[in-house]
Amino acid sequence: MARKTGSHSDITGPRVRDAAISLIAEKGFAAVSMRQIAAAVDMQAGALYNYTADKQSLLFDLMRTHMEELLEARAEAAVTGDALTRLEAFTRFHIRFHLPRSREVFLSYMELRNLTPENFAGIERLRKVYEDDLEAILIDGQRAGVFKIADTKIATLALIAMLTGISNWYRPDGRLSIDRIEEIYWALVQNAVGAAEIAATAAE
Repeated sequence: MARKTGSHSDITGPRVRDAAISLIAEKGFAAVSMRQIAAAVDMQAGALYNYTADKQSLLFDLMRTHMEELLEARAEAAVTGDALTRLEAFTRFHIRFHLPRSREVFLSYMELRNLTPENFAGIERLRKVYEDDLEAILIDGQRAGVFKIADTKIATLALIAMLTGISNWYRPDGRLSIDRIEEIYWALVQNAVGAAEIAATAAE
């Protein structure tokens, strides 16, 4: 997002972003005006255009930033090892990254329909990088005989949807800790890729 020059740009820019995320997550992109976003940060509507060209550019920037931060964090957290080890690391990373970002998750999935075709394609390219990362793990596990998957592409999309869906119901003050949620979902992931079944058969 383009930022206004001056000593307060590093403060106001993030405030604009945060206000936009909150309002869009609460009301939906179509129902939020630039005037409302400006009012949320106590500025004139015209001044908002020092930070973004228009509402579409703002939405795209919010989604792109989320995906770029996801890919950067994933690269830093990536581990080596066998497919099962890497799948567990991916599962736990995905949960830990997304749970504190429920608003960003909502925008990234629910507001894709409001992007222009060009902007949609840009976000899809970033999403594919992340999806390909997981699918490579599944393919390796399939080849090694530790996973049993009918279609790795479909399994990739299903696993990401399942893990991302935690953001819809998780509450910090809920009855389950993040550690416990991770354990439950890691068991679900193992079952989904057939790892638990294969391990049980091998132990017999």
